[in-house]
Amino acid sequence: MATKTSELLSEAAPRAVAVVRAIREDQLDLPTPCAVYSVRDLVNHLYQVVVNFQELAAKRPANWDKTDYLTDGWQDRFAAETERLIGAWADPAALEGVSPGMGLPPETVGEMGLIDLTVHAWDLARATGQPFDAAPAATAVMHAFMDRMGDTGQRMGAFGAPVDAPPDASPLDLALARMGRHPGWSPR
Repeated sequence: MATKTSELLSEAAPRAVAVVRAIREDQLDLPTPCAVYSVRDLVNHLYQVVVNFQELAAKRPANWDKTDYLTDGWQDRFAAETERLIGAWADPAALEGVSPGMGLPPETVGEMGLIDLTVHAWDLARATGQPFDAAPAATAVMHAFMDRMGDTGQRMGAFGAPVDAPPDASPLDLALARMGRHPGWSPR
């Protein structure tokens, strides 16, 4: 069984997993486009997102306490948790009712997980010199989400103030710029 949310996650997840799998130990202290996070911090945050959005799909409270997930086998565990995330959102019950604690439609919560997965995979790819090609459907969701929730997300600190994108910007770069990311960011 699948839902629209799990299908979107299925398309985006392999791209994020590929980026995480390619991160080397000597890159963990590098800066990222998400200025408050090093690569290590951002991988831990993304890992936390993947784990906690499973809980949110099951209508259980998420635990946002900081945890260091980067222990032996962390890249394989991240891949496994990402598969569990897809499975959690494949259950039609995940899209019923209202998300407890957030008061949002579950589909919106699922979109938030998809956006985190996509944007932070881009952040990590930029920080570690990897190519990244977002799933086109994820990019479309990013734009639609910003149309509906961008102002709220910026007020809450989830997104930075919009920045200018180059005239030839891709749909992903335009979405990133709307979220306050500089599409041409480089660690140097």
